[in-house]
Amino acid sequence: MRDLQPIIEKAKEVIASHKLETGAYARWIWPDNTGRRLGINEYGCADAANNLYMIGEFPKDAAERAEWVRHLQEFQHEDDGLFVEGTHHPFHTTAHCIAALELFEERAKYPLKAMEPYLDHDKLRELLDGLDWAENPWTASHQGAGIYAAMVLQGEADLDWQDAYFGWLWDNFDPESGFLRKGCVEPILHADSFAGPLARPSVFPHLASTFHYTFNHEYAHRPLPYPEKMIDTCIRIYRNREWPALGHSVSFAEIDWVYCLTRSLRQCGYRYAEAKQALRDFAAEYLDYLDGLDAKTDEGLNDMHRLFGSICALAELQAALPGELRSDKPLKLVLDRRPFI
Repeated sequence: MRDLQPIIEKAKEVIASHKLETGAYARWIWPDNTGRRLGINEYGCADAANNLYMIGEFPKDAAERAEWVRHLQEFQHEDDGLFVEGTHHPFHTTAHCIAALELFEERAKYPLKAMEPYLDHDKLRELLDGLDWAENPWTASHQGAGIYAAMVLQGEADLDWQDAYFGWLWDNFDPESGFLRKGCVEPILHADSFAGPLARPSVFPHLASTFHYTFNHEYAHRPLPYPEKMIDTCIRIYRNREWPALGHSVSFAEIDWVYCLTRSLRQCGYRYAEAKQALRDFAAEYLDYLDGLDAKTDEGLNDMHRLFGSICALAELQAALPGELRSDKPLKLVLDRRPFI
């Protein structure tokens, strides 16, 4: 049995060091050569809430929670309803902040005017069809998944709209890989902005893209069309080291891979023992990596958003490997409550 608590204590240290005031958090606390914006940040606030929820330290006091909500709601632009932060598409930032507000059982203050045109089913399908599924699927998924999470959590999308959304996705899953989108799942070269340098050509960016749609499926209790194929591809990616940084970064790649494997496994049980062993082997490798990081100096841990990705991966691993990963409090994956990370 491995103990997650030392890593959780590092997370607590990072969260505390990024706090500016009640409910107000920085994403980063030291600069780099890109001119990153220090001080209060959409992802700093949202991910502090996400991380505290997962480690069992979520604020309970009503007045304190009101301050968190106020800071998050103040990021929204009244004219178009979007939340904007330069590192991600506004649909991602909007969904991310609204998902954090949901933890407080609150919503954004203003209607999502920029997303309203896509309530038309034809325009929604045009949006999905027009995303860059072949060359930039990972980043494009921020729009394709973000619009669902934001509109549903904000209460602006009815069931007919959701049926149209999932219907388009169902028709476009690839029967060979189990990923999105059919006809586009080929190895590509992709620079993971969190994990570091360019990886060799891989289908992993298609996995990372599909992850974003998978958590929407899980939230809505919708089936995946080819879970067996998704399991095959996930196991192959790990065993063949098709994404070399996997398990050796503070990033979202780890939760992307773990979640695609665990949730497809839930739907069919195919290659169960092999999948469990892959998760077990991955967990040992990943925990060794995280145990070696210094919270005061590590660039990945300096980013509250990247820390969030790692805690998500640990939460999903702990649930998938009962009795094998211990912590003082069981981790709670935010995706088991609502969609979007």
